[in-house]
Parts: sequence; structure tokens; C-alpha cells
Amino acid sequence: MPLPTRLRPAAAGIAAALLAAAAVTAFFALPALVQGRSDAAPRAVAPRGPLGADELAHIDIFRRTSPSVVHITSLGVQRDLFSMNVQQVPRGAGTGFVWDERGHIVTNFHVIQGANALQVTLADQSTHAAELVGAFPDRDLAVVRIAAPREKLPPIAVGTSRDLLVGQRVYAIGNPFGLDQTLTTGIVSALGREIESFNQRTIRGVIQTDAAINPGNSGGPLLDSAGRLIGVNTQIASPSGASAGIGFAIPVDEVNRIVPRLIRDGRFARPAVGVTAGPASLQRALSLPRGIPLVQVQPGSPAARAGLQPFRRGQRGEIVAGDVITAVDERPVADLDDMLTLLEDRQAGQTVTLSVWRDGRTRRVPVVLAPAS
Repeated sequence: MPLPTRLRPAAAGIAAALLAAAAVTAFFALPALVQGRSDAAPRAVAPRGPLGADELAHIDIFRRTSPSVVHITSLGVQRDLFSMNVQQVPRGAGTGFVWDERGHIVTNFHVIQGANALQVTLADQSTHAAELVGAFPDRDLAVVRIAAPREKLPPIAVGTSRDLLVGQRVYAIGNPFGLDQTLTTGIVSALGREIESFNQRTIRGVIQTDAAINPGNSGGPLLDSAGRLIGVNTQIASPSGASAGIGFAIPVDEVNRIVPRLIRDGRFARPAVGVTAGPASLQRALSLPRGIPLVQVQPGSPAARAGLQPFRRGQRGEIVAGDVITAVDERPVADLDDMLTLLEDRQAGQTVTLSVWRDGRTRRVPVVLAPAS
């Protein structure tokens, strides 16, 4: 039976009120419907117990050593195309570490190569302008210096690399991809590796590690389980350019031999013999023994005073036999790179004995080393 016309507005009002009440009830009930319950609360935290001995060792290494590790930014010059103003812009970044309280910082040569200016950021995030003290590209090492308070310059502890064993635990601290103060761990994977420096000189005795080393780690320290410096991270072997578990570090015994001379002299001056080596094709063509065939002997040099002779052309175009250096102090040398490496351990004024081959005969010739020019 239809409602009277005068009752229809009242019924409509009642229906609207009921719908509003249902909407309010649904609004307040919605969280319970979504969460499944109305009394949800955070879970209780389970106690973890003490940290493991290896974890405590990692933490201790990082806490003691990270204040000695710095972030190095190399700056280049860029001209604005519109205003023609010249400004300094970051062109690369790497890692370094504090060598002494006088502000000397050790890093890789390739980290600072070509920079117009350098900035060093310490562990407390303070930034200081740096000046180049000296570099030795043959070993990819460089020293820069900053003027900072001594209390901000804790020198890194120096160890040895001559007694390392494959399998030893190692740590790397650096700034991979610009993420400063990053710790990675691994082991000594191999010893006695050879890598090529940025000027094509061979670096021997290199440490191989599987500790993650990435772009930005260059120049940072490789540490042993006592927190001592055992190497300077320098290169990785990776098709992708990121860590593939094969990283290389310059052994600390080399670093400890070279860095003091860079600080003292501003360069690593290798004593000179005064010879120029011929190419490998000359050795093959003349069936010469393994060694350094001489194609030039500098007048007045130690080699000239010792009577060494180069291979040369005669008046009729024939090849006149010269000398081949086969050993230095009884240590065989395969090429000029070998001899230069041996001479790095000597000083100008010292005498070395060269084993010299000529026309099938070998003689031993004493040579007094001269200062590098």
C-alpha cells in the first residue's frame, strides 16, 4: 500500500540518517577490516646476546684505523660557455691515509694525476687544501701535504709485507663511488703478482686480495688483522669496472722505501748507468742472449767510463757487435725494466757489478752509479 504523500519526506529523512550512520560505522571499522584485528602492536625484540669475536675484531679495526683514512678530491678547471668565467670543478676522487703528524698524506699517483688543485677531507669531515710534495709514477705512489692540527692527523700504523701468507685476513678502508669510510674484508689471495703502472713500468711483488675494491678505493690502505698497513690499494681486474674479487695493492715495504724519499727530495731519484736499451726485435734478429742490448751509451756516463759499447752500424753498413747487460750484482735481468727495478735499491755513488756479454764472452764490469739527471 503506497505511503500517503505527506509521509514520504519523513521516510526519506529516516533513510538518509540510517545511511549516514552506516557510513560512520564503516569508517571507524575500516582499519580493523584492513589489518585483520584492532589490537595490532609492535613485536617484542628478541635479545641477541654478545657480538662474535670476529665481529668485535672488525669493529675494533675500523674504529682504530678509520680516523687515519682520508677522502681526496682532484679539481680541474672549467670555463663557462656563456659567462666565460673559469671555475674549479671536481674531476675525480680517491682515498689516502695519514703518514705523519706533519700532514703528509699518501695516495696513488693516478688519483692526483693532472689535477689543478687538490682537497683532502678528514674523518671529521673537515676539508683542507693540499699541495703535491712528490710522486713516483713507476710505483703509482704520491705524497701530498695539508695544513691541519696535529690532533686531527693520527698516522696509520705501518706493518710489513715480506712475511705475508696467502689466506691471511685483510681489511680495506676507502671511499668507493664517493661513499666515504667504507670497510670491506677479505684475505690475501696471492702474492708476488705483477701489474703495469700508468707509465707502463712493471710493479712487482704486488699483493692480490679478494676484499672488495672499487673505483674510489684507489690510494686507500690494505690492513692486516692487527690494523697495520700492509699495502696501498691501486688496481682491480674486472671486465665491468666494479669489484670482481681481484684487487691489487702495492706492498708496504715498497711504500716505506719510497715515501720517505718523496718527502725528503720531492721525487724518487733512481741512480743512473747511462745506457739506452735496444728493442726485442734486435735481440731476435741477432740471436742475442737474454738481457739488455745497448744501442746508446751516453758520453761521460758510468757505462762510458766502464768501457761499455753499443751496437752500431759500421762504415759499410754492417752491424758492429756491442754489449748486452745480462745481470746486475749476479741477479739476471731480462730487460731494462728489470735493471731499473734493481737500481731503485741502490744509491748514487755505490758500485754495482754488471755482467756484460759481447761476441760470445761474458765479463764482469764494476760501475759507479751516478745521480739521476
